[in-house]
Amino acid sequence: MRVEEEIRARLAAALAPTRLEVVNESALHAGHAGDDGSGESHFRVVVESAAFAGKSRVARQRMVNAALADLLAGRVHALALSCVAPGEDG
Repeated sequence: MRVEEEIRARLAAALAPTRLEVVNESALHAGHAGDDGSGESHFRVVVESAAFAGKSRVARQRMVNAALADLLAGRVHALALSCVAPGEDG
């Protein structure tokens, strides 16, 4: 499974998002640190989920990181996150 698909599947299962955007930005980092040549190392993710309501920015990011832990430990070098609850700007 492609990394982008794996990120989508895991976050859908863990957070039941009302909005989920996963953008592969690896091409923007070709030749930079962390580029493993796979074309699947750098991602930008926007997640809107009711699970984030009442949680701090750090707690929300920890929830995402927990769902993607093994990917972050190996295949994903960089992950930019925007984590919002429904009704919040983001």
